[in-house]
Amino acid sequence: MTLSILDLAPIPSGGTAADALRNTIDLARQAERFGYRRYWVAEHHFAPGVASSAPAVLIGLIAAATDTIRVGSGAVQLGHQTPLSVVEQFGLVDALHPGRVDLGIGRSGQRRAELAAARTPVESPAERIVDGLLIPKPFDFSKLVTHPQLAHHATLLQQPGARTPGFADQIDDVLAFLGGTHEAHAVPGEGAGLQVWILGSSGGQSAQVAGERGLPFAANYHVSPASVLEAVEAYREAFKPSSELAEPYVVVSADAVVAGDEATARELASPYALWVRSIRTGAGAMRYATPAEAAAHSWTDAERELVRDRVETQFVGTPGQVAERLRVLRRVTGADELLVTTITHDHDDRVRSYELLAEAWNRR
Repeated sequence: MTLSILDLAPIPSGGTAADALRNTIDLARQAERFGYRRYWVAEHHFAPGVASSAPAVLIGLIAAATDTIRVGSGAVQLGHQTPLSVVEQFGLVDALHPGRVDLGIGRSGQRRAELAAARTPVESPAERIVDGLLIPKPFDFSKLVTHPQLAHHATLLQQPGARTPGFADQIDDVLAFLGGTHEAHAVPGEGAGLQVWILGSSGGQSAQVAGERGLPFAANYHVSPASVLEAVEAYREAFKPSSELAEPYVVVSADAVVAGDEATARELASPYALWVRSIRTGAGAMRYATPAEAAAHSWTDAERELVRDRVETQFVGTPGQVAERLRVLRRVTGADELLVTTITHDHDDRVRSYELLAEAWNRR
C-alpha cells in the first residue's frame, strides 16, 4: 500500500505518557493488520502532549511488537545528536529486526538556529489552489523560533559549547558509518540494512542534500503546507542516481481524521486548532484536548490566523472524502507514497480513522 503512518505518541487530556506509549504500540500492531507500509515516529522535546522524545527507543519497542511493517523515524534531529550516536542506536534496532528499519533524518535544530539568527521578514505569497490542492500563505516560523523559552530549551539539548557541523557533512558521516568507509567503526550500525531518508519542509538544504546523495525524501505538507511543492521540486531537480535509488522517491505527509460521517469526523478533529495554537505560541504541544474542552476555548481573530494554514489543510471527513483529497495531494505533488498523521483524543477513534482510511484507499 502507498499509505504509511507518522505517529507523535500524543498524550491525551487526562492521560499520561505511559497511556500514549501503550496506544502507540497498539496502533502499530493495528496498522500492520490494516496493511500500512511503514510506521514512523517523530522526535519532539519539551512538549507536554507528546511522548515521542526518543525515537530509537520507541522504534525498538514497536519493532518488537510487530512482525512485518517497516518502522522508522520521522525524523531524528541531527542538530541534537552526533551521526555516530544515531547510527549506533538505529543499528542496534536493525540488528534485532533486520531489513525493517528506516532512519529518517531532519535538521530542525539547525533550521531553528538559522531562523533565529536571521530574523528577516518572511515573504507571504497569496494563498492559491494548484490543481485542486490548497497551498496556503506561509507561516512565519521566525516568530516562533525567537521565543525566549525556546531559546532556553535549545541550550538543554546540547552540551555547553557544543557546535553542530553542517547538515551535509553530518549526512555524509552517517552514510560512511553505515557503509564502513568511515575511519572509525560504528558497532552496531556498520553494514546495517537501514534505509536513510531526509525529511524537509522547504526547498532548502534538506531537499538539496537528499537529491544530491540519491536518497529518498519526505516533504511535510502537514507541517508546512505552503512550501511542499517547492520542496519536492527542489529535491527532484537536485537528484542524482545512487546505489540506493535510480530515480527520485518522494513521500508527502498529511494530517487526516476519518469517521463514518462528516459531522463526527469534524467533531473528532475539533481540538486540532487548539493543539496547533499551543505549539505556535511557544508553549509546546499541549495534551490533546477533548472536543468539549476545545469548544470551551474563546478564540481571538489573531489566534485563528495563527493556525489557519494548518486547520485548512487538515483532511477531515468520511473515508471517501479524505481518500479523494489525499489522491489530489498525491497527484499534485507527484508523491510515490503518503505519510498520514492522525490525532484524536480517544485512542479507539484514532485506530478506527486509520482503519476506515485504509479500506477506502484500497478500494481503488
